[in-house]
Amino acid sequence: MDRADCVVIGAGVIGLAAARALARAGREVILAEAEAAIGQGTSSRNSEVIHAGIYYPQDSLKARFCVAGRRALYAYCAGAGVPCRRIGKLIVVARGQEAAIDALAVRGTANGVEGLRRLPRAEVLALEPELDVAAALLSPDSGIVDSHALMLALLADAEEAGAVLALRTPVTRGRLTEDGVMLEAGGHRLMARTVVNAAGLSAHRVAAAIDGAGPAPEVRFARGNYFAYRGAPPFARLVYPLPEVGGLGVHATIDMAGRVRFGPDVEWISAPGYDVDPGRAAPFYAAIRSYWPGLPDDTLHADYAGVRVKLGGHASPDFRIDADAGRRLIQLFGIESPGLTASLALGAHVAERACAG
Repeated sequence: MDRADCVVIGAGVIGLAAARALARAGREVILAEAEAAIGQGTSSRNSEVIHAGIYYPQDSLKARFCVAGRRALYAYCAGAGVPCRRIGKLIVVARGQEAAIDALAVRGTANGVEGLRRLPRAEVLALEPELDVAAALLSPDSGIVDSHALMLALLADAEEAGAVLALRTPVTRGRLTEDGVMLEAGGHRLMARTVVNAAGLSAHRVAAAIDGAGPAPEVRFARGNYFAYRGAPPFARLVYPLPEVGGLGVHATIDMAGRVRFGPDVEWISAPGYDVDPGRAAPFYAAIRSYWPGLPDDTLHADYAGVRVKLGGHASPDFRIDADAGRRLIQLFGIESPGLTASLALGAHVAERACAG
């Protein structure tokens, strides 16, 4: 049986960030990915938004890692040449909903988000003339990032520090031992001193396959569908409605090429799947026209979908990070939005816990 120091399971943005942090801390790292390429799941199927940290309950893991991760991510992108832009976000409301953005401003400020400001209708229209809303909360530190370029940069850093990527290497079984974790992965048996379960949508299945890992969490899946807009970008900033159950509402996002997409919605599904039903366009038009009534007919087309994992049946659960007393097995569950924003902070946290003592 081969031996290894650290095995990180899952080469999405969280696994890549963890592998990078562990390798830079001097650990020997194998990054085991079941697919034929990195970042094939949630990491490449999201809004590519850098969140400020507004939405999450104070002292939650999401609030903590989003705020720290956002600061780290902007600095990292600047140093590594990863394309990103701090374009700002407007959370918009209709008349009678102003108290909701006041509450979000209080929550965000308590979380450490800087520069939040409520704008009356006139100031909103001065920034975004296409909107028809009563007021908005301006988040100047929200932005966008090229998630693929970010993952490639993290992989390059990890490999430069000695990490080894093993593609097409699914973990099928495991067992916690006194010395670490015995894994069966890609047809090989491996004894690892430390294992990090960063398998994203499959993290609960990986946990269930490792004897002694403790009970795997119950999960639900929410598919988020995106529709692309045919036409010149109507907005210069991200535009979000108020959050809804299970998500942040059908919002307008802009990618690094200037293309505009709307989404995601919330579609509860029994298992991950990425087909977008073009028939879902009708409720998209209705949702978007609640803040952009000038949306022309026949300008939305089905684009792509992502899947969010929800722990314990909750619509908006917190992140969950488990570790056994010997730090042989560190597991990350429920890493949905703002996981991309939080990735560097989560990776640093994993390395700190794995290397403590």
